[in-house]
Amino acid sequence: MTGPVTVSITRHVDPSQEAQMLAWLRAGTELAERFDGFLGSGWVRPEEGSTDWHMLYRFASQANLESWELSAQRRWWLDSAQGIVDESSREHRTGIEGWFDEPSSVDVQDLRPSPRPPPRWKQMCAIFLVFFPLSAAANYLAKDFAADWWLPVRVLVTVAVMTPIMTYLALPWITALLRPWLNAPRKA
Repeated sequence: MTGPVTVSITRHVDPSQEAQMLAWLRAGTELAERFDGFLGSGWVRPEEGSTDWHMLYRFASQANLESWELSAQRRWWLDSAQGIVDESSREHRTGIEGWFDEPSSVDVQDLRPSPRPPPRWKQMCAIFLVFFPLSAAANYLAKDFAADWWLPVRVLVTVAVMTPIMTYLALPWITALLRPWLNAPRKA
């Protein structure tokens, strides 16, 4: 076999063990990510509360898949689920058919950990760096063009002009500029 390989597994899970199952899935994904050729994973349940969990994981080649499937890390991971999970079927698929099959579920989850947002104080600093100069410029211009306008109308027009500028131009620019600082690891 050449090219990507998708493994489709159906597992039965004790409904009282759902939280443990989610933690187990995340741990397995984190282990698999360390292996060459890992392309991703996910799971689907036919309906919420179902005991059947259909899992997919994908590797770039059969050799990459075998490296994962024969590893001590995977064996440890599988052993850690004794009493929580029973495997009922397994299928290897090549090409894209296994990855893009139509899900038959309302309960799908991507198992990649979501990135942690920056601390609120850093978010506040980034917003301030954009909001203050924009607000100062808008107020400076408004004093010449709208000085005699009723205050609520002047504020409404100023905010209506500033909001798209901040949302589509200024904030994306400043967050890209500050990304290393915003996403720096947090100290324990």
